[in-house]
Amino acid sequence: MSASSSWFLVDADELVSQYKYTFYKTPRNLIEKVSVGEAVKLIFRFESDDPDAPGAERMWVLVDEVLQDGKFKGRLDNDPEYIQDLKAEDPISFSACHIINTEHDDDDNVVERYITRCFVTNRVLNDGVRAGYLYREEPDEEEDSGWRITANDESDEYMEDSKNCAYVSLGAVLNKDDSFIHLLDSPIGSAFIRDDETGEFVALPSDG
Repeated sequence: MSASSSWFLVDADELVSQYKYTFYKTPRNLIEKVSVGEAVKLIFRFESDDPDAPGAERMWVLVDEVLQDGKFKGRLDNDPEYIQDLKAEDPISFSACHIINTEHDDDDNVVERYITRCFVTNRVLNDGVRAGYLYREEPDEEEDSGWRITANDESDEYMEDSKNCAYVSLGAVLNKDDSFIHLLDSPIGSAFIRDDETGEFVALPSDG
């Protein structure tokens, strides 16, 4: 990116550190397999006066050179939808930290494992409170995991207000608190409560 460019490449390593369970980035061992002629995907963040612009475009770049120390040179493989000062075939210099997808990606990754949804209270999702009680019931739909997650300090009045609950991916909750990740393969009917003294989760008797 030159001093006059409206865009810059996003350091995807930083995004992964913040959103481990919802942001996929090709791991370094697979990036090392990238060779000349292959395509890799990068995130181009940009400035725009368009209120409908997304703020970034994810685009493929054709690799022309594989350099030392995780450096690459390539060409943009398509015309951007929003970025005005960039077009197909423009040269792009980038590093391994900028690559989010390659032709070597594996669908069996942490993001895909926790992409199904759950109901969670805002106490856990937004207020920084650790999960204190979770249970798994019959899912409402195919993309629903069946998990229901609370801080276990919500009042009845709080729980009755639908605005205090969100329907999001399990990964979005794990980004906030992953202390219960080892419980998520438990079957329907499972329930766990956090012990205030030990901080560990204890299984509750099944209703069945």
